[in-house]
Amino acid sequence: MAAASKSSQKAKNAVIALLLLWSIISLIVIVVWATSPDLKSSAQCRAELREVTEKLEGSKVLYHKDKVALEEQVEAEREETNRQRAEILLLLGRLNTTNITLEECHQENLVLTGNISVLQENIEQLRQTEANLTAQLGLKEDLIEALQQNVTQTVHETTSCFSLKDAAESQMLAAQSQTKACESKQQYLNKQLQKCKEGESEARQHSQQQDAAPVTPTAVGAAPLSGLASLTLIICSALHLIT
Repeated sequence: MAAASKSSQKAKNAVIALLLLWSIISLIVIVVWATSPDLKSSAQCRAELREVTEKLEGSKVLYHKDKVALEEQVEAEREETNRQRAEILLLLGRLNTTNITLEECHQENLVLTGNISVLQENIEQLRQTEANLTAQLGLKEDLIEALQQNVTQTVHETTSCFSLKDAAESQMLAAQSQTKACESKQQYLNKQLQKCKEGESEARQHSQQQDAAPVTPTAVGAAPLSGLASLTLIICSALHLIT
């Protein structure tokens, strides 16, 4: 923008210099013509002088117009330069903002790249964990199946135990009944044993009396009674052994 302003200023100065040079040359020509009486008459010279004066005045007017136009153009160029300078400053501000934004985006990209790497590592760890959990789940399923088998077996064993318990209770009741029967039988045998003991005592006394008395026909008749007493003694001994 500064270069454009300098070029327009140089152009303005060049036009002004050309106009001044042309004016000086015109004045020199007029003076030469005016000081040369041999060449032209005074009337002709005055006419030419008037013409040259008019041309000079026209040149001055044209010079003034050109000067004003050039000044307006220079002012317009200056305003345009200022406007472009303001736009350049605005664009520089936007460029700086864009550069800052790009730097922030670059930093964010670096952070996101790091986060992506971390997420990929986490995903890999999760995949490994999933594989481990799948393997553990398979083991757990096998363990659950084994436990179910054990539970089923335990249920069967419990059912069998309950059946055995019921059978044992039935056997216990039968044993109690049999015990009561045995106790009743034992009481009966005790009574029979007591009777046998009493009969044995009487038989011994009777046998002692027979041994002490002489043999008589009555004694010979009493021999079967002595045998009966011995048989009774044997039966009582057997009952005593049973009880």
